[in-house]
Amino acid sequence: MSPATLRDRIGYAFQEPALLARALTHRSHGAAHNERLEFVGDAVLNCVVAAALYRRLRDLPEGDLSRLRANLVNRDTLAQLARQIGLGALLRVGEGERRGGGGERPSIVADALEAVFGAVFLDGGYDAARAAIERVYGDLLAEADPEILGKDPKTRLQEWLQARRLAVPEYVVAGVTGVAHAQTFAVHCRIPALGIETAGTGSSRRIAEQAAAELAHARLAGADGGSADV
Repeated sequence: MSPATLRDRIGYAFQEPALLARALTHRSHGAAHNERLEFVGDAVLNCVVAAALYRRLRDLPEGDLSRLRANLVNRDTLAQLARQIGLGALLRVGEGERRGGGGERPSIVADALEAVFGAVFLDGGYDAARAAIERVYGDLLAEADPEILGKDPKTRLQEWLQARRLAVPEYVVAGVTGVAHAQTFAVHCRIPALGIETAGTGSSRRIAEQAAAELAHARLAGADGGSADV
């Protein structure tokens, strides 16, 4: 992917391209890395998401707003969005980090996306950063559901089962591949009472468990007429 493609995907053209270059540089590549921009981007992202939730969910109390915001700005969500816009292909990382797949590691791509938001803010101001964030987040932000978004897949699945007096799922690690700093975990989610078993993968056991739980929850939704809500 080219920087021009990234420009189209975030909806912003930099007046100072060096800021974007820095945002896309991991500390393993050199001293002019993106951590300071990440610091700025984190603050701007939290502000934009908080304001959007405040405007859209007018009756939701502060605690629930905080829970929703935390879910939208966490590392997993940022990494997912970074992959969707192809950010990993543009990152500059050190040779050792690249050999280990560092350009696609969730923590690295998530931090880089925050750094890009920070760079947009410094280059074009708050309105430009807000527009870029809202463009990248798209429907994820516009359609945030307070009944679902603050609960991760494992929690939703467990609550569905407990509401029907069924045992909580079993999670079993089926395998781990890759080098120590770039591993991929495979986990099975089993619900013996319903004869359901799903498999998920991820860069950590927790992420793989969440992926497997998401598949199990979706299967229950299909069997339940399209809704697996408690």
